[in-house]
Amino acid sequence: MPDEIRIQHVAKEYKSNGNSLKAVDDVSFDIRDSEFICLVGPSGCGKSTLLRMIAGLEPVSSGEILMGNKKVTSPSPSIGFVFQEYTLFPWRTVEKNVEFGLEIKKLSPTEREQVASKYLDMVGLSKFKDSYPHQLSGGMRQRTAIARTLAVNPEILLMDEPFGALDAQTRNILQEQLLDIWHKEKKKVLFVTHNVDEAVFLADKVIIMTARPGRIKDIINIDIPRPRVRTETEVNKVRTVILKSLFEEVQKLSDH
Repeated sequence: MPDEIRIQHVAKEYKSNGNSLKAVDDVSFDIRDSEFICLVGPSGCGKSTLLRMIAGLEPVSSGEILMGNKKVTSPSPSIGFVFQEYTLFPWRTVEKNVEFGLEIKKLSPTEREQVASKYLDMVGLSKFKDSYPHQLSGGMRQRTAIARTLAVNPEILLMDEPFGALDAQTRNILQEQLLDIWHKEKKKVLFVTHNVDEAVFLADKVIIMTARPGRIKDIINIDIPRPRVRTETEVNKVRTVILKSLFEEVQKLSDH
């Protein structure tokens, strides 16, 4: 049974030359089985910092992050991370990039090939398995990164603005592909985005963070059935609520 992720009173403070900067303050929420959560907030509010702490890539200053009953203190194969940048190895083919984590797990060549084939098919890149990253579009590189992360079978997928650098059309296509993968794989997903339309289209729940130090301002549950139509009335209502809440936080930044 997959373990619930619990973020409990987590804070992050950076200290340098006698000065301190609090990036995240007293954040608490749970990520339940098969739940898709989007995290939105003004620039600099600590969204990516929070994601890195959940991934075990950065220590918390106070509070704790638990996966089941185990405290997260370092990276784990149970926690997959997809970055905004295309973090692929340029000297490896698409297939060999996807197999990378499986090599670390000591799977046999045959097992690696089978798993890589499954996920490349899932992201629609089977025909490009022998291509190199420089031969791919931005969207195809990000799909490769998603396939590589899924291949090691993490319990949770952490995604830090993975579609932020893509054009609108490619972004919309990848959002739909991601939802399709999520339905099939039943993973927990925590997805950071600046794009409110993206959050409303994807999420079961949207967590809105305040201006720095990042705290939880609102949690919006989205009960609209999928597939969602981006222009339908209920979608527009939720989008308006989130935008209004975010605008108040952005105003605070401009008032300082």
